[in-house]
Amino acid sequence: MKTSELDYELPAELIAQRPLERRDDSRLLVYDRASGGIEHARFRDLPAFLPDESLVVVNDTRVIPARLRLRKPGGGEAEVLLLERLDGDIWEALARPTRRLRPGMQLGPVELLEHHGEGRWTVRLEGEPVGEAPLPPYITEPLADETRYQTVYAEEEGSAAAPTAGLHFTPELLGELDVERVTLHVGLDTFRPITADSLEEHELHSERYEVGSAAWDRTSAAKHVTAVGTTTVRVLESVARGAPRAGRTSLFITPGFEFARVNALVTNFHLPRSSLLALVMAFAGIEETRKLYRIAVEERYRFYSFGDATLIL
Repeated sequence: MKTSELDYELPAELIAQRPLERRDDSRLLVYDRASGGIEHARFRDLPAFLPDESLVVVNDTRVIPARLRLRKPGGGEAEVLLLERLDGDIWEALARPTRRLRPGMQLGPVELLEHHGEGRWTVRLEGEPVGEAPLPPYITEPLADETRYQTVYAEEEGSAAAPTAGLHFTPELLGELDVERVTLHVGLDTFRPITADSLEEHELHSERYEVGSAAWDRTSAAKHVTAVGTTTVRVLESVARGAPRAGRTSLFITPGFEFARVNALVTNFHLPRSSLLALVMAFAGIEETRKLYRIAVEERYRFYSFGDATLIL
């Protein structure tokens, strides 16, 4: 599949810059794969569309305050974005302006150890991360309440980005559903645009995940599983294919993939040329996804992290 097939036109004003006042007031575009039917609803209506026996599986990772705004020794600004703790005080990170940085340089609590290309560094961090929420670059407005870039069920700290499909849930809405938890710590590579000409040439960096034994017992035995977010899909489909219940996954789901465990998907509207959009096309169909995105643009849905959601049955 050519990467260009993941392109679509999106008016800039449809990129949501801030969350709605109430999480579950966001809109929900519902697509039934069996009938081809489409409905427009609110996210709080989600339980009405799911089968009674559906087990709703969420990713309970917690976003770390990973964006550190720092000063270079000779003056001037620098920024370090922590991606993953490797061991103790050693982290994988992005740092800029990379061309003006050198191994051994001290940026406040951060020591630059080794540059790996494309702005990626191994760094040493003194203490725990004390920075800002790592909002994606298409959000240009400051976030008044940084808890809005966390899900209400976030627990296991370790992500460099939020599993955004879960941002729509409230405690009250969760109480109406049968919910199970898994953990995948989201790296920025999940959202990195695919630059290769074809999907076959693109490789995802691995991300850490864990599924408790009781959680997998319930999930594997469930009659119907609704995955909240593409990260949850990747965890469940990795384990369903024989991966251990804890480890790292680089599973890249593209059209033609056969889903072994996920029956329905809750997800946001994703960036062009992203691995996330490829996963949605694998689940809903290529032309079907294009149609859904055209309808979402025509109906003025809000896109990306703080935008609206889709339910694909």
